[in-house]
Amino acid sequence: MDIRFCIDTNYLKYRFYLSDNLSDMAMRFELGKEKVPYIIFIVTRAVLGIIFIYAGFAKLLDPKAFAKIIAQYDIIPEVLLPPVAVGLPAVELLAGIGLILNIRGSLSVIFSLLVVFVSVLGYGLLNHLNVDCGCFSEEELRGFSTLRIAFYRDLVMIAAASYIYAYRRLFQQGKLNGFGLFRK
Repeated sequence: MDIRFCIDTNYLKYRFYLSDNLSDMAMRFELGKEKVPYIIFIVTRAVLGIIFIYAGFAKLLDPKAFAKIIAQYDIIPEVLLPPVAVGLPAVELLAGIGLILNIRGSLSVIFSLLVVFVSVLGYGLLNHLNVDCGCFSEEELRGFSTLRIAFYRDLVMIAAASYIYAYRRLFQQGKLNGFGLFRK
């Protein structure tokens, strides 16, 4: 007895083969070469969105602690600390949700936030500030992050956002094939 089961979508192919003996059962997973950039695009978009949702939510849980961290950079006037301590995490949260749902403008907001974050972290590094980065929750910051690590992490996230931009501009408009080669 031989049973074959095949699911073929536009992006993935699954093939299951069953025989009389269960030990002979095999699963084959195939990715078309033109589908790999799409999968990287989807995963990158989801991961970046989840990071921003988590960061925004964690800071919204304790805006006073986040305001104290922001105050240590001495960039924002004290009068504006409460609105920034609530508004910035809210924007992060909404932009992360928007990126996952593919809402227009959310990637631009995330990219802009990352540029601001890298600039502030760079300011902290250049001035040798001994402060928490303010990236996630206060508990996580105590044992995990330094300004230098946060700076490099944000640069990686900028690269991820740049890939999403490039994919939208080049792959979806049909200017590149799956391996980054220009089509004729």
